[in-house]
Amino acid sequence: MDSSSHGPRAVPWHLFPDGAGVDSRGELLIHGLSVTELAQEMATPLFVYDEQQIRSRFQEAKKNFSGKIAYAAKAFFCKAMAEIVADEEIHLDAASMGEIYVALSGGVDPSKIVFHGNNKSLTELRFAVEQKVGLIVVDSFDEIERLEKLATFPLRVGVRITPGIEAHTHEFIRTGQDDSKFGFNVQNGDAATAISMLSRSPKFDMIAVHAHIGSQIFSLSSFRQEVEVLSTFLAGVEVEDVILGGGLGVAYLRDERAPSIKEWVQVIDDAGRRSGLSKGRSLVIEPGRSIVATAGLTLYEVGTIKRIPGVRDYISVDGGMSDNPRPVLYGSGYEALAAKRLFDSHDTRFSVAGKHCESGDVVVRDAKLPSDISVGELIVTPVTGAYGFSMSSNYNKVTRPAVIFVDQSGYRVVVRRETLEDLVRNDI
Repeated sequence: MDSSSHGPRAVPWHLFPDGAGVDSRGELLIHGLSVTELAQEMATPLFVYDEQQIRSRFQEAKKNFSGKIAYAAKAFFCKAMAEIVADEEIHLDAASMGEIYVALSGGVDPSKIVFHGNNKSLTELRFAVEQKVGLIVVDSFDEIERLEKLATFPLRVGVRITPGIEAHTHEFIRTGQDDSKFGFNVQNGDAATAISMLSRSPKFDMIAVHAHIGSQIFSLSSFRQEVEVLSTFLAGVEVEDVILGGGLGVAYLRDERAPSIKEWVQVIDDAGRRSGLSKGRSLVIEPGRSIVATAGLTLYEVGTIKRIPGVRDYISVDGGMSDNPRPVLYGSGYEALAAKRLFDSHDTRFSVAGKHCESGDVVVRDAKLPSDISVGELIVTPVTGAYGFSMSSNYNKVTRPAVIFVDQSGYRVVVRRETLEDLVRNDI
């Protein structure tokens, strides 16, 4: 996004949705809609997504990648998101029976669903088989036994392997190393054994191999290395699809920059051609965060201001770890801005705290905001489109926020705000 066409350069526009702008008073707009009016109509906290940007990122991937694209539902998923996946004719990476159900509810073709997971239950596997899910990626020898009991026709399966690649990312989202709960280890021979078992069995059609090296990866060389390792491992192995799991990183802070989807997929395509991995095979990528993270932002209202001279100043907002647990789980950093005063100097350090009964419930540890920020003001936290809503909870019995999609025609509610009745709906 070009800062010059959207307001002062002090605003980190690269963290905001494509449809973000600012009016003459300094108020944030999304496709021309006032965020203040959105907050007044929908209440806060509020998840706001730029629907056009989500579609644009899918289209960028399709235009520049020669293989298949499977959206990683775990990043953000609801029925409306499933409908976009179906509209854009994207495959889907599902990690639970629930994600499969939501996908089907949104019109996703079951043949385009790839079912992942390190501990798929017999119930989940039966559901996937009954729904004719396109591919089940087998993660363990125990899972092979479960599937053998269910198979009444040759099931299309793949094998997840751990390639031994140490991607430079947080340890909780690093998955390709030998010490991992996921997949069959390449180094000890388990991966080759699993492929052989599935290939020989008449109950399976072994068509794919999947590897995953982690999430929030900025170094494109990690993906090139993944392709090269798989090319060596699969020499002489006949499969239709090679699924290159691993998530492209996105910028969360004003000084961060991340590769584009175009740059990412071109590196994978080039590596596939050079290594021979893509010869006679389709390469598959599984973007999630890079599709939705920057498309989404969260609006909060300031409720309390606490100043501790010589120590720290706090502002507390009406959300927190129940709508964005990433700062608590991963120590993730975010920016926060005064949504109605983007032109004002953001030069005073505050900790933006959540409302939950946890000292660690901090949304932004060291936010720069106007010195005269006041109770009732609207705070915006950008880049919350991935792993916010999808990891949200009812901790402290706080109701989950609403989710709205915005485009040039206006906004629509895609997930309603939970009510108090929802908190006891399943109680007996």
